[in-house]
Amino acid sequence: MLCPECGKRPATLHFTKIVNGEKTESHLCEVCAQEKGEYMPGFDNGFSFHNLLSGLLNFDMVESESPNIAQPKTVPRCATCGLTYNQFSKIGRFGCSDCFETFRDRLDPLLRRIHGSTTHHGKIPERTKGELKIRRDLEKLREQLARAIESEEFEEAAQLRDQVRSLQERLSE
Repeated sequence: MLCPECGKRPATLHFTKIVNGEKTESHLCEVCAQEKGEYMPGFDNGFSFHNLLSGLLNFDMVESESPNIAQPKTVPRCATCGLTYNQFSKIGRFGCSDCFETFRDRLDPLLRRIHGSTTHHGKIPERTKGELKIRRDLEKLREQLARAIESEEFEEAAQLRDQVRSLQERLSE
């Protein structure tokens, strides 16, 4: 397919844009795409997953070097490697293990939005899966039992107590 702009070179870049629900496709050669200001491989304005993720999560991606734009006076930096949070949001990686502690207050809400939690539970090995599941169920039942007793729902508390005893017996077998 030849580039419809110049009609000389093959169209090697293919763009699909959706603006206000209207989809338009264009096929351009690298020269015409560069002239129109479209994305070119190897240039700084390229698409990256980190830029997409940062945009979706409303990160402040701008570290302006322009004197016209006001900058915060103190930019939090990791004391060990000197990385700023804005640099992290651009590259998607921390510089060292101390960055986790330095930026913890910003990471907790981010992790909660992405994963739904700030703790990692991981996978359970098959050989311990049954026992671990029983222990987790037992812990949940004990919490429910404490809440039932606190709210003086004694019938429910009695049922929960029986379930706790049943699981304790299964665990001791």
